[in-house]
Amino acid sequence: MTAPPPAPTPSSRYDLPEPDDFTRPYWDAAAEGHLLLRRCRACGRAHHYPREFCPHCWSDVVDWERASGRATLYTWSVVHRNDLPPFGIRVPYVAAVVDLAEGPRMMTEVVECEESALAIGMELRVTFRREEGGEAVAVFRP
Repeated sequence: MTAPPPAPTPSSRYDLPEPDDFTRPYWDAAAEGHLLLRRCRACGRAHHYPREFCPHCWSDVVDWERASGRATLYTWSVVHRNDLPPFGIRVPYVAAVVDLAEGPRMMTEVVECEESALAIGMELRVTFRREEGGEAVAVFRP
């Protein structure tokens, strides 16, 4: 029998990424307002989230590429309750999946948009949210 995970403390943050040497270029670009993808030189397909190999053909010949920042809304859900810090103070918020212009789908949040204005296929642009003490995180707005 394994021990249960430790209970979160009031200061626990579940929304802060933990960059490593491989993902550092992604987070550095985000801090400058740019979204990066990975593109495979073997099959030519882009993917997101960043990986050291292509999830389509398994090649390890993959490069960083600056994305256009354009996307369309694939699906969304309005979250009205989330007890994990700091999400509880953000409710309601729009958790979403977008289709990036370069092809990959990305989980994200839609900001600066009324719930009634959301529509599948609506055009979105990337913007970045920076939390105190954390990395800039890509979110999307109309």
